[in-house]
Amino acid sequence: MRLILASQSPARLSVLRSAGIEPVVRVSGVDEDALVASLADPTPEETVVALSAAKAEAIEHDDECVVIGCDSMLLFEGELVGKPGTAEVARERWRRVAGKSGVLITGHTVLRVSGGDVVDRASGAESTTVRFGTPTDEELEAYLATGEPLHVAGGFTIDGLGGWFIDGIDGDHTSVIGISLPLTRRLLGQVGVAVSTLW
Repeated sequence: MRLILASQSPARLSVLRSAGIEPVVRVSGVDEDALVASLADPTPEETVVALSAAKAEAIEHDDECVVIGCDSMLLFEGELVGKPGTAEVARERWRRVAGKSGVLITGHTVLRVSGGDVVDRASGAESTTVRFGTPTDEELEAYLATGEPLHVAGGFTIDGLGGWFIDGIDGDHTSVIGISLPLTRRLLGQVGVAVSTLW
């Protein structure tokens, strides 16, 4: 069965490839800000799950396939934040989180499609505590200049240049990269797909 990844994230693609799956990538183009604004007082988990579901549902499905949509955001001191977008926002966020901890939450939605129709679905979220290091001003400016932190949830990675500034995590590292393998396996099972059939 073909697996479709409803994400343009190279990190998610890399995690799946490393785990034996070669997905088809289709990007949804969901207006994330508008969707979040439409939610009525959601929890952080409900927010990322709603985004993951919207992405999975928005792409073109094959007649027979499994679709996975994901979305990650950082919960820090009660505020849920996504991609910084600009160096100024990323700099401010890093100055706030340096030496502290936050929780990276990744929402997942799995759709099983048969005969061109969605016949089953399962969703969930994975939360992992991230312990941020304290980069020097010079290091932070060099990191910002690469552009990497501008386009990733929370303004950091653990599998790229940002890994130099993460002191540790408590939980599932693949979820912090962008797609939790343990949670995805459980969600696939809930829609009747054994992960081993996708290898």
